[in-house]
Amino acid sequence: MPHKRKNRGRSKGQKGRGDLVQCSGCGELVPRDKAKKVTRRISVVDPALAKELRQKGAYISSRIETFYYCISCAIFRGLVKIRAREERKIKTPLR
Repeated sequence: MPHKRKNRGRSKGQKGRGDLVQCSGCGELVPRDKAKKVTRRISVVDPALAKELRQKGAYISSRIETFYYCISCAIFRGLVKIRAREERKIKTPLR
């Protein structure tokens, strides 16, 4: 059966079956190596208050949230663009 990509959309190599993660957009179970991972820092404090506190010299902690998206949700949210066949061969770093 022909395949569209050399790695078939995965980054596992010869590791066997990978563990599954749940898509943050639609809830689908996706292999971890195929899912698109997005990490964001989220401030616990209101931005206006944080600016004032920073001016006073206070340290403001922030928590890190990790989201996993399936390919269809990643395309919908603009995290991944659809590329032509020749463009697919050019390696580009993820966000």
